[in-house]
Amino acid sequence: MNDATPNPKIIEPTIFELSSPGRKGVSMPASDVPEQPMPEKSLLRDDLPLPELAEVDVVRHYMRLSKFNYGVDDGFYPLGSCTMKYNPKINEDTCRLYGYLYTHPLQPIETVQGNLALMYELQEWLKEISGFAAVTLQPAAGAHGEFTGVLIMHAYHKSRKDAKRTKMLIPDAAHGTNPASVGMLGMTIQQIPSDARGNVDLAALKAACDETVVGMMLTNPNTLGLFDENIEQVVKIVHDCGGLMYGDGANLNALLGIVKPGDLGFDIMHFNLHKTFSVPHGGGGPGSGPVGVNSALAEFLPTPLVGMLESGNDDKPPLYGFIEPKKSIGRMKAFHGHFGGGLVRAYTYIAMHGADGLKDIAQYAVLNANYLLARLRATYHVPYDRICMHEFVAEGQFAGSDVRALDIAKRLMDYNFHPPTNYFPLIVHEALMIEPTETENKNTLDAFADALIKIADEAKSQPDLLHDAPKTTRFGRMDEVKAARELVLCCWLPEDYGD
Repeated sequence: MNDATPNPKIIEPTIFELSSPGRKGVSMPASDVPEQPMPEKSLLRDDLPLPELAEVDVVRHYMRLSKFNYGVDDGFYPLGSCTMKYNPKINEDTCRLYGYLYTHPLQPIETVQGNLALMYELQEWLKEISGFAAVTLQPAAGAHGEFTGVLIMHAYHKSRKDAKRTKMLIPDAAHGTNPASVGMLGMTIQQIPSDARGNVDLAALKAACDETVVGMMLTNPNTLGLFDENIEQVVKIVHDCGGLMYGDGANLNALLGIVKPGDLGFDIMHFNLHKTFSVPHGGGGPGSGPVGVNSALAEFLPTPLVGMLESGNDDKPPLYGFIEPKKSIGRMKAFHGHFGGGLVRAYTYIAMHGADGLKDIAQYAVLNANYLLARLRATYHVPYDRICMHEFVAEGQFAGSDVRALDIAKRLMDYNFHPPTNYFPLIVHEALMIEPTETENKNTLDAFADALIKIADEAKSQPDLLHDAPKTTRFGRMDEVKAARELVLCCWLPEDYGD
């Protein structure tokens, strides 16, 4: 579709081309409700070119296509900043329990007490993990959580009649969603540079702090995989000028059970349940981005929250329902968050691990990242070379070779590894951002390191091998620029269907 060359050259038929008139894949049961008159004829189509196939043809077609994809169940997925950990299959069992799968958010609260109890306990667990006073489960994704957080920060200053605060401070190593979330509210953005050790530059931060600052959005550990050595000073500088500290929770996997962002002085933070707490992500969902806040911001959270309406006793269980914060920014999503898709899975993951298990997750994630860093630092230049947290960033280039990070990433596919994140953060030239997570064992890490070291040798001795990679995948190198600029958004239609 995007000028890709198949490897080998096999053209897969579309499901429309497999169609044959008269084939049926489903038999509809007799209607159990009264028939209703059809709409007026002008609203009906005489013909709709849907494919006609037997059920087995449809199943085989999509099973075949599914095998062209690469996922975390297939192998190592070292996407930096994405925390692509293995998704335990018990999560799939719990989110399909009858009481979770077949309930509806408009049911009376008396009929969904189990669902509400789970949501309430998840709120409490996230509060304990993060050190915040209150949590909303509503936001549908990390970026949605960011936007929710920025709205809360704006509402807080507005409630104090502090309308001059229109500037957000964002480090140069921030996730791209940070400035995007701020821009959606029409605020101005001031970038804060990193210092030579990958921390926030304190002098630049002090110079930027004034009475117009809404706050600062900071990821810690940052996108270089480094814990900011001056985090307490950063928080104090922002607070001293009246600003709020927003924590981008994308890298929480490195902190579980070790340090609480709320204890570091952050006022607000979003959680990525689809990263830290093993909810599947990719392909557009399900995603989940709850937001935690300190006590001063709790009254601005989206409405409603799940609360315990009656505490219960030995003879009567607690009664859960919905409560409305006094100065709420309003509803951020229809209903109450991605319940089965995100919340039940995250609850299961936390319950299975417990406090000690969550701490183990962080420690093994940090250990794995530092092991890979130790194996690769002699081969790949690491511009901020100090003990990392859950990820690190190396440069994908070599003296005397025209090979780039993209070539290395594509060549890794020939070694049956998913590439790491490329060209982010922007402050590292030809960046390769590698995050192994706690999931992987030493054998996998060694195989990945061996492949990268071998690719480095190839880059110097056979650069064209990398320029032409991948060679062993079903499709060769895509024209990614063309794919982005010339989107194909329609389905296949027969040639004689017309315009």
